[in-house]
Amino acid sequence: MHRERAMTDDPSRTANRTAASNADSDADSHAERHAKAQAGGQAGSDADLAAGPDNPDPSQAGLSNAGLGALAYISGFGNEIETEALPGALPQGRNNPQRCAYGLYAEQLSGSAFTAPRSANKRSWLYRIRPSVRRMSRFSPIDLPYWKTAPHILKDVASFAPARWDPIPLPRTPTTFIEGIRTMTTAGDCHMQTGMAAHLYAATADMTDEYFFNADGEMLIAPELGALRIRTEFGVLDAAPGEIAVLPRGVVFSVEIPGDDKKARGYICENYGAAFTLPERGPIGANGLANPRDFKTPVARFEEKDAPCALTLKWCGGFHRAEIAHSPLDVVAWHGNYAPYKYDLSTFSPMGAALFDHPDPSIFTVLTAPSETPGTANADFVIFPPRWMVAEDTFRPPWYHRNVMSEFMGLIRGRYDAKEEGFVPGGASLHNLMTPHGPDAEAFDKASAVALAPMKLDDTMAFMFETRLPQQMTQFAASGDHRQDDYADCWAGLEKKFDGTPGGKP
Repeated sequence: MHRERAMTDDPSRTANRTAASNADSDADSHAERHAKAQAGGQAGSDADLAAGPDNPDPSQAGLSNAGLGALAYISGFGNEIETEALPGALPQGRNNPQRCAYGLYAEQLSGSAFTAPRSANKRSWLYRIRPSVRRMSRFSPIDLPYWKTAPHILKDVASFAPARWDPIPLPRTPTTFIEGIRTMTTAGDCHMQTGMAAHLYAATADMTDEYFFNADGEMLIAPELGALRIRTEFGVLDAAPGEIAVLPRGVVFSVEIPGDDKKARGYICENYGAAFTLPERGPIGANGLANPRDFKTPVARFEEKDAPCALTLKWCGGFHRAEIAHSPLDVVAWHGNYAPYKYDLSTFSPMGAALFDHPDPSIFTVLTAPSETPGTANADFVIFPPRWMVAEDTFRPPWYHRNVMSEFMGLIRGRYDAKEEGFVPGGASLHNLMTPHGPDAEAFDKASAVALAPMKLDDTMAFMFETRLPQQMTQFAASGDHRQDDYADCWAGLEKKFDGTPGGKP
């Protein structure tokens, strides 16, 4: 259990202060109004409640970019957390009191079945200005034509063939994060809650008064160009290139692009199956890989905004939109273990060969979404970070292989050691199950002849969305201008070196 305290002189207060203005005396007025209400007096009006640690200016009736300051986070992975934006907003000793403080509504958000084992049971209690049922009416279907959902199988597309793509261009017209999503591959069946989809996104505009939630799966977002500010029901988090953000299934959010240069691009893994979790370390022991303490969950922060807004929902592959009269990001306090989080990829502690041979890429797994088959993932998020290469008498790049997993790769920065040309930041590649792949001819020749001194592989961050299921290419991926039609030629220079002699041809 983790309890955040206010940054005030009174240690008994428990309000989270996440903005630079949160240390001012406005918080005291909130506490005074709350104490007055508890004593039988009359609490402040809705407008009064807007003017506090989370909303310094009541005339704005909501949060703005200005004055947000540095964001606060709670450390740990899968923790039981409690956090409140106003002192006394969290009930103590119970989840659902007869009357909640501040006139809030209690609501549970469950990310697993009620009877899931305790180790896999995910839920949070939210204390909000309006219950979510207020927004669930008058939805109309809309079209987001480039966002596809499994099953999405095109018979005339050869998804088994190795494929590689250049980065997609940034839109020339204002395009929000949701509007800018382009699906590259799908796998499995979202109706059966199995499989995943790999997307690219390119955005140039904020989601102003627009909100979204995904009932089909959780979303792992990996920025490549430009940072994102993600406002959620649980609080606000930033994600910059070199970081990831994970938004659980059903969590409402809105995305902004900080600064004046509205340019953002990156990758998304939409996971239809069991939620991402940390992989087992086995004989590695208690430390290494992605350490739990390096995952960050936002503290409570709410919008009290009574103004025309729009909420879009993704459900069973379809998109639906409703006009609502308020912001749905109105959670004043929450507790539980089902919440969004972020992770800095530079904190990953890689393991590798200390003497010889190249280990299996699974040693670089950051997060895994398990399937019903032990050790076989519905989806894995794997990275290839900066690291030392010290193996003796070893071909150090990834070896040639075929396997039962399907691999969608991306590059956030630098170069990838198995393909130093053609695979660029913002680009992607696909090697489906049982499709052979490995270093290109140039990488093979270089690694076969280089002097094997200890070498640091630096300025690189490649990653992989991997699944046990075949990944089906969309039409956008198969025939888009960004596809490299000559990708297979990178192996054309791998000539026959066998000549019957032990040394072979040089």
